[in-house]
Amino acid sequence: MDLLRVDVSQQRARREPLPERYAVYGGRGLSAAILLAEVPPTCDPLGPQNKLVIAPGRLAARGISSAGRLSIGGKSPLTGGIKESNSGGNMASALVRLGLAVVIVEDAPADGRLWILRIGEDGAEFVPAEEYRGLGTYAATAALRARFGPGCCLAVLGPAGEARRKAAGIALTDNDGIPGRSAARGGLGALMGAKGLKAIVVEATRAKPSPPVDVQAFKQGVQRYTAQLREDYHTSTVFPELGTPYMVAPMQKLGALPTRNFRHGQFEQVTELEGNSIRATILQRGGQGKTTHACMAGCVIRCSNVIPDAQGRAIVSPIEYESMVMLGPNLEIGSLDAVAQFNYRCNDLGVDTVDVGGAIGVAMDAGILPFGDVAGVNRLLDEVARGSELGMVIGDGTAAAGRAFGAQRIPVVKGQCIAAYDPRAIKGLGVTYATSPMGADHTAGHTADFPTDHHSREGKVALSRQAQITAAAWDALGLCSFTTGAIAPQMQLVEQMLRALDGGRDGRGAEQAAAYVNRLGLAVLRMERAFNTAAGFTAADDRLPEFFATEPLPPFDVVFDVSDAELDSVFNDEP
Repeated sequence: MDLLRVDVSQQRARREPLPERYAVYGGRGLSAAILLAEVPPTCDPLGPQNKLVIAPGRLAARGISSAGRLSIGGKSPLTGGIKESNSGGNMASALVRLGLAVVIVEDAPADGRLWILRIGEDGAEFVPAEEYRGLGTYAATAALRARFGPGCCLAVLGPAGEARRKAAGIALTDNDGIPGRSAARGGLGALMGAKGLKAIVVEATRAKPSPPVDVQAFKQGVQRYTAQLREDYHTSTVFPELGTPYMVAPMQKLGALPTRNFRHGQFEQVTELEGNSIRATILQRGGQGKTTHACMAGCVIRCSNVIPDAQGRAIVSPIEYESMVMLGPNLEIGSLDAVAQFNYRCNDLGVDTVDVGGAIGVAMDAGILPFGDVAGVNRLLDEVARGSELGMVIGDGTAAAGRAFGAQRIPVVKGQCIAAYDPRAIKGLGVTYATSPMGADHTAGHTADFPTDHHSREGKVALSRQAQITAAAWDALGLCSFTTGAIAPQMQLVEQMLRALDGGRDGRGAEQAAAYVNRLGLAVLRMERAFNTAAGFTAADDRLPEFFATEPLPPFDVVFDVSDAELDSVFNDEP
């Protein structure tokens, strides 16, 4: 496997063998290793020393369900620390088929022009992109697919990324060529914009990756892995039928549903947004609506969806639990159509639904507009599109909005908005929010599905620690987090596929499968924490906002009572 180094100042792309020190990693692990080795941790996130790292997981393009996740990394313009943002779609597999383990975009453009980076079997080149300036992600994607072919995979910026807004993400095309998958968190769209790229195009190829070392053992491993996904209740039934909106009902029951800028844990108008209600609405409306949908080729889970309007025309695909809650109950809005439209507009602008939803919630809490004001939310999104002063505040995310509006209750950690689970009621996830190198990112160590007393602090440090280790390993391998429940108890399935694939090239020998995956996850987390420490982060940054510890959350009046000493102990085994 090779790496592709892209120098945007010289408009030059150089392909070279992947160094051995990087070869044992993939995805988030490879991104962390490169950033730690090559990016000064104290650099300006939007300056020439930062790098945009695009890395498939190690299991991509191998016919493994749900293993085509793509990691995009860099020093975050939003948090000031290391960041990996993870997305579905088919780009990871397309890169691997071209023999590329990673694309590293470096330096800064010599002028303010926009470019497309085209990557294909014949190499890579820069294509002028001024004609696409200002286009939303949907229009830009349609134009680029017409130009480069419907089989290409795209990573596209909206206007927010061009303008380097700190809540800007990168839109990636799904299995149908729709830019509904998003590497949204951490402002990496602003970093891509600072590199002068409107889009990255990976052209269609019939090439195949090198065969596994042991083809028969690999096939057997994939068959056992797939069978496990088909047998597990969540991956065979819950996710295909309801998708992530299935989480609404249990979070409402636990009082963990962020409502009115995290002032309440339940929302009385939530009915339209519950998983079963959304499924019924899609089926009743018909047309372009889909209750189940795969974001990448070959996925057997198919957890995505397409939300239609009353006439059956698609509004947005997908609508995820976190986007729906931060743009819905968090704003005191319970209309599925309104929330789906907000989601579409955020996708088109190229902004993170969580951080922008959080920013609007803070604006409502500060009296800029009333809670529940659907028209007001659309006006704020209009401001983001126009690039007005108010729009820049919202487009820079929750922390920026809190500062601009003089708010006291700003639900962020390390500058990034907490995502759709109140940490007072889901305390294991609260530990993850506080201590993850990524900032408040639920994907960094999700605990909401674990069978535990979520209101109790007991055992939540150990729970979060293991969840963070597993998530880091999964992201390095390119596995979708939705496989965790089915596959983590059967870790030997992952190890068998890896061993058959590469012959154990990372020297793991006869190490037990669970021990290997733990070691991989810890290695990734240690690299990320080392970067953040060198960037100036301390234990004081591994904390939730004070109001979570002092304001009881209705209706159960819980507070986040995990102590600072406990938070500091999460990774206290580090050398």
